[in-house]
Amino acid sequence: MSSHIKSIIVGTGKYIPSKVVKNDDFLSHTFVEKDGTPQLRKNADAIHKFKQITDIEERRYAEDGQNASDLAFFAAQDALESSGINGEELDYIIVAHNFGDVKAGSNRTDIVPTLASRVKHKLGIENPNCVAYDLPFGCPGWLQGMIQADYFIRSGDAKKVMVIGSETLSRIVDPHDKDSMIYADGAGATILAASTDGSDNAGILSHKTESHTVDQAYFLRMEGSNKIDHDAIGDLYIKMDGRKVYEYALTHVPLVMKATLEKAGVSPSEVKKVLVHQANGKMDEAILKRFFKLYDIDTPPADVMPMTISTLGNSSVATVPTLLDLILKGEKENHQINKGDVILFASVGAGMNINAMIYRF
Repeated sequence: MSSHIKSIIVGTGKYIPSKVVKNDDFLSHTFVEKDGTPQLRKNADAIHKFKQITDIEERRYAEDGQNASDLAFFAAQDALESSGINGEELDYIIVAHNFGDVKAGSNRTDIVPTLASRVKHKLGIENPNCVAYDLPFGCPGWLQGMIQADYFIRSGDAKKVMVIGSETLSRIVDPHDKDSMIYADGAGATILAASTDGSDNAGILSHKTESHTVDQAYFLRMEGSNKIDHDAIGDLYIKMDGRKVYEYALTHVPLVMKATLEKAGVSPSEVKKVLVHQANGKMDEAILKRFFKLYDIDTPPADVMPMTISTLGNSSVATVPTLLDLILKGEKENHQINKGDVILFASVGAGMNINAMIYRF
């Protein structure tokens, strides 16, 4: 592992689906509790409470003819265009996802060939030394792909790596579960390149990953519908123990963030932005407060944590790279990243997995 080689971000891209689904679109849904009993609360009241907890007002869904590999391809194209890099130069294409391609009207996973192979095919890349593979790692998948890419680059195995996070969660949610309102579709892509420029300290400075599985492995899982007679063919849907996920995240994520910061030798006062997985607005705010409280800072800096969840929902692996692209391209109002800025990335999700990364622009 060469200490002289650094991984720097040379391009970003995204694809935000055009189909907007507002909270009021769920007013006519028949929601059922997890034990199979009818929801007693009126939908309007349930939706109001949902917005208070998550901050989500609307989300984006892919069009019927689009699959996760299509969204990934669009984001990849955007990243290549923004970087000016020829796809033939890529040594790896890593696509993070959890459910593969799921066609509209179905919730069956299709991951043969891999989504990464499909993206490489769509891009028309002929170079056989461009290795394409998938990474299922829960919502932290894109960030874990960035961590793997950093290892490839610093070892000298790669010079350019594209990491994509793409998901169509709207296809695998239970329409009778209130949690279905959390999830959304989208894709984000980032290109990392090797640099030996010693004139500044730009690039990935540190990262850390943890997996907790003793009691936490099934906090997020696949199960049948809350409505017993909904699936005659035994379909499975994403399910979550929301309270347990919340408590787990608040307990462990700030500690991983702190450990990553210390590994980089960076103080919290140097952190200009915290780009966290957009899972739940109130949960992310609580994570941020607990992180800074570890340094005896009662109030986090204003505008340090930009959010997109209110309008884009939780698109899993796509939330962080999409947010990064929005900021870097000047499309996120009141937020910018300047040369020399230290950014703290963090994510938590199914597994249960947590990761964090420190990057200096």
